[in-house]
Amino acid sequence: MRENSNKQLHRRDVLGMMAGLGLSLSLPGLSPKAAAARREERPKSLITLWMDGGMSQLETWDPHAGTPSGGEVKSIATSLPGLQISDFMPQMAEQMHDVTLIRSLTSLEGDHARGAAYVKTGYRLEPTLIYPSLGAIAAHQLRDPKAEIPQHVSLAGDNFFPRGGYLGNKWDAFRVFDPGRSLTNLKASVSDQRQRQRMKGLDVVSGQFTKARPTADRDTLHADTVRRALTMMSSEQLKAFELDDEPAVVKAAYGDTRFGRGCLVARRLVETGVRAIEVALSGFDTHVNNHAGQKTQADILDPAFAMLLTDLRERDLLDSTIVLCITEFGRTPGINPAGGRDHWPHWFSCVAAGGGFRSGLVVGETPAAVFDGKAKPKPKDPITIPQLYATIMKSMGIAWDDEIITPIGRPIRFADAEPEDRLLA
Repeated sequence: MRENSNKQLHRRDVLGMMAGLGLSLSLPGLSPKAAAARREERPKSLITLWMDGGMSQLETWDPHAGTPSGGEVKSIATSLPGLQISDFMPQMAEQMHDVTLIRSLTSLEGDHARGAAYVKTGYRLEPTLIYPSLGAIAAHQLRDPKAEIPQHVSLAGDNFFPRGGYLGNKWDAFRVFDPGRSLTNLKASVSDQRQRQRMKGLDVVSGQFTKARPTADRDTLHADTVRRALTMMSSEQLKAFELDDEPAVVKAAYGDTRFGRGCLVARRLVETGVRAIEVALSGFDTHVNNHAGQKTQADILDPAFAMLLTDLRERDLLDSTIVLCITEFGRTPGINPAGGRDHWPHWFSCVAAGGGFRSGLVVGETPAAVFDGKAKPKPKDPITIPQLYATIMKSMGIAWDDEIITPIGRPIRFADAEPEDRLLA
């Protein structure tokens, strides 16, 4: 499914319009001392921008313009001297001096379900064990006792939702399918008095149920789930999911799409202390008419990604927030007879920004040649998914190499690789 892109605003347009309206991207009322302390003391958060379907590296971060593999793509200069990316990403081109670009990410899977599972967890699918996503691990390991809303959130997703795996269903992502719009089932449909009466009735029924089944609460987490749901329904933190108080110019800069609103909600959730958020953009599976299909999605991604980085930076949150733009695999250097590109796990690109990642770093190099179906070429300086996730965990202060005993008694490390310290500042 694809979304129509709306009129897009550039960062400089937004800043100019906000200045004219007397608005600021800085946190209102926050003292300079508090802002300075927050950078050092605040636990890190992770925002994953998930490009669902297999984003083409060639039409985004690694164009080979003017070669057979480049097809119709054109490249443009960026704010990082010597680096060029696709002309589909003009706003992100202005941000490339402040991010880490990996052009040599490799996967072991070329199927959507298996590829998504591998990239989201760092482990291949297997029948005996469900691995937790990177976001679930972050939420589990960096718990905030003051949080009244879920610490692991999925926004605008359509499938392959991040799961808690062997950490438990409690750490599955809380799903919001249309971010920025009203949440469903989170406001009581009756008066406060009637709600209190209902809860007293529920206590009576639950008490009788528990007497006869002493392990039921432990096994089903029913009581805990009800308690957390009621806490969430009455929490002021719930406003982080709403966009009513955001200036129109800011909402326009992110883009009035599910993904654009999701990125803006993600920034608000980070401000509230949510540890891990995934914002999904579907529609990259372009086996037919690849060039136009990738442009449609890039028109949505580019302004939202660029504005998210700008917004986090202006609010002094980028140093404590990792923004990772990633997909389940890349697309073939060759173009098929239908004008499409097929699945390509041998290399693809990702972008990591903030949260301790280096600025202005480009890793890896890929050939411009087109390969036949039997070839298994490799990029220069490859980075594996486990290596990337071990690096992210290290930056977030998570012990990536700790062995966890799973429910079936298997010792498993959160990441089956060592961190790539060269990616970190």
